[in-house]
Amino acid sequence: MGLTGTALAVDAGNTKTEVALVATDGSLLGAARGGGFQPPRVGAGRAVDVLAPLVASVTEQAGRTGPVGHLSAFLANADLPSEEADLTAELAGRGWAHTVSVRNDTFALLRAGLPDDGEPLGVAVVCGAGINCAGLGHGGATARFPAVGRISGDWGGGSHLAEEALWSAARAEDSRGAPTELVRALPAHFGLATMPELIEAFHLRALPGHRRHELVPVLFAVAACGDAVARTLVARQAEEVALMATVALQRLGLLDEPAPVILGGGVLAARHPLLDDRITQLLSERAPKAVPRVVIAPPVLGAALDTLDRAGATAKAYERLRGAWGEGPEGQEHEGRPRLPGHRGP
Repeated sequence: MGLTGTALAVDAGNTKTEVALVATDGSLLGAARGGGFQPPRVGAGRAVDVLAPLVASVTEQAGRTGPVGHLSAFLANADLPSEEADLTAELAGRGWAHTVSVRNDTFALLRAGLPDDGEPLGVAVVCGAGINCAGLGHGGATARFPAVGRISGDWGGGSHLAEEALWSAARAEDSRGAPTELVRALPAHFGLATMPELIEAFHLRALPGHRRHELVPVLFAVAACGDAVARTLVARQAEEVALMATVALQRLGLLDEPAPVILGGGVLAARHPLLDDRITQLLSERAPKAVPRVVIAPPVLGAALDTLDRAGATAKAYERLRGAWGEGPEGQEHEGRPRLPGHRGP
């Protein structure tokens, strides 16, 4: 981490961004949260602008000035090598750190769920607003997917599930599709009576598009009550999660040994029983030695752990850092909120 002994950890997702300032001994010196990180929409420069007030906040909390030793950034939309290179150059140009590393944000989830000693081996699947998968194998081997939407073969994530639920309900409403309780439940969530009212509200932006994500829990609730259409969507999501994990394990040569499969993101962290059970079943059939685990600690913890990896930190430092996010001694997450110095809460 250089002479400063501190580093910046960044996890920037589609809907929210978190920045932490950490010390070599594992102390959490500052934490801040901001809006989404979307360089494909606004360009790399404006996307990185989102980080500026968060970096200023965490350094102010710690009473520090000047660049830190290293910045570990795990970023959504850093899906291709050219995107990683552009974002690395943009971050380096801000002067926040002496050195900068950039990886896709799925690797932050993976690091958060892996042990702090030994060779890093395993696969992570994140299912939040979108879906992605990444893994690490022996000798530093890497498996990942482009994950830029349907053109790269993706299916699922909260945004996609909301669209599928709306599509299914609209077709059921006018008899083009199978009957489903989604016809009633989706508009009712917004205090509306019919699907035509909900379609109009979204089309004319009486309801802003970002509120579609609220329909994902509705979909799962309807599925839990036995609705066939909703259950089909949940089953398809489970299939995609298990498929990505299994393919990544196969690419890495990890199917024949116990390997963690780290699951995270808003959809998976919600622990919907139908989804959980189906993923577990599919993995037991296709990758019986895989060890699935849902991680609810924020991925910025993974970014922070990465800074300790680069510093050659002690076991005590890792323990201290994980404790700052409420993790127990065996990696069991509690509230998943960072505890800064002086915190007196539970």
